[in-house]
Amino acid sequence: MMHWPGDKLREKALETVMQHVHYEDENTRYICIGPVLNMLACWIEDPNSEAFKLHIPRVYDYLWVAEDGMKMQGYNGSQLWDTAFTVQAIVATNLIKEFAPTLELAHDYIKKSQVVDDCPGDLDYWYRHISKGAWPFSTADHGWPISDCTAEGLKVSEVIIITNNKASLLLSKISPEIVGEPVEINRLYDSVNCLMSYMVRILNLSVSCQRMSTFQLNDNGGFATYELTRSYAWLELINPAETFGDIVIDYPYVECTSAAIQALTSFKKLYPGHRRKEVDNCISKAANFVESIQRSDGSWYGSWAVCFTYGIWFGVKGLIAAGRTFQNSPAIRKACDFLLSKELPSGGWGESYLSSQDQVNWPLMFLENNSTF
Repeated sequence: MMHWPGDKLREKALETVMQHVHYEDENTRYICIGPVLNMLACWIEDPNSEAFKLHIPRVYDYLWVAEDGMKMQGYNGSQLWDTAFTVQAIVATNLIKEFAPTLELAHDYIKKSQVVDDCPGDLDYWYRHISKGAWPFSTADHGWPISDCTAEGLKVSEVIIITNNKASLLLSKISPEIVGEPVEINRLYDSVNCLMSYMVRILNLSVSCQRMSTFQLNDNGGFATYELTRSYAWLELINPAETFGDIVIDYPYVECTSAAIQALTSFKKLYPGHRRKEVDNCISKAANFVESIQRSDGSWYGSWAVCFTYGIWFGVKGLIAAGRTFQNSPAIRKACDFLLSKELPSGGWGESYLSSQDQVNWPLMFLENNSTF
């Protein structure tokens, strides 16, 4: 590639790559979807460039010196995700008055973290999904919209609205002044629009890009993470990562799909007239997808934590939100049987990280008694 015509092709490819690098930098306030790589690309392009200089303060989002040496994280945090689950946990305890200041601060953070605009320019050209109304995993500066984070942000916003509208038996005695003003309704509508757009569509061979201006469904029913599944699984053959598999294209997951079901069913109760047919269709297809990917032993493989216990949590929660019960759902009964079969003598559940690696459930008790692990 260092001689004609390869050198010309390489030059054009590098030029295109750097256009996308700069676009990503500007839309994430130089945090980027992951650490350091864009900064190195800008340094190679021009070590004295403004783009490289703007990256330097963001190094502290990923790298820091702790008591036992240098630390690095693969994201700039999980602030929105953690805040959303913390709020749900506090509300579930019925200790809302006791945690009123905490809830108010958390609600303020959630409102400020919502993405309020799409990225500029032609989203197809830049291979970007719509983002208006979404929530990121971490901070507003990071800005990358994610389906399950959007769902959790929407769920928490709905909890706050229920509190303010006194529409829940649990929260009916709580003063509206505890958590501050709810998210504006139009922002919730934007969130629902963005969330439903994540339902994966079958690749249309007649077009090269996926236009996001029109709501589209497919027969799959699953939700991926950052975007639709844009291409083919065989591209994993050129996956350059040594640590992660199945990352070249986005795939639907039980966790993302379940979170979307839960958020949309809660939204439907509050706003039954808003795009009801589309919401119902989305929930129905998503629930069918969750059932279709359940393993024969009753479990679901969890991709974003360790592992089968985590996957079952989302699988069952999604099905219950969609109207399934232990009585009418074989999938839920199989999931319960699986969990009961894995309970430890202590009464709890534990699972090794090897479950994620091997895609086989390895309870901690088994590993402790097996010298091969």
